[in-house]
Amino acid sequence: MANTSINIRMDAELKRQFEAFCADMGMTMTTAFNIFAKKAVREYRIPFEISGEVPNAVTRKAIEDAENGIGMSRAFSSVKELMEDLNADD
Repeated sequence: MANTSINIRMDAELKRQFEAFCADMGMTMTTAFNIFAKKAVREYRIPFEISGEVPNAVTRKAIEDAENGIGMSRAFSSVKELMEDLNADD
């Protein structure tokens, strides 16, 4: 079967990391892309789950804020105390 070339654009740092990963797996980037293409064609789907970053940017910001005490309320010693504070007129 005849070979053909393709060009792929990607971030330089991602390319470096992917090359290192492929080398650790004992293959080239070409081999990795061929494996992906063959599996995608055979299964007629993307052969892995695609999802957003977990946690996403909003959640990471909320975690960071909580760790830094930003937007946090004061501590309560009982549920009654919490409810009184929630129901209080500001």
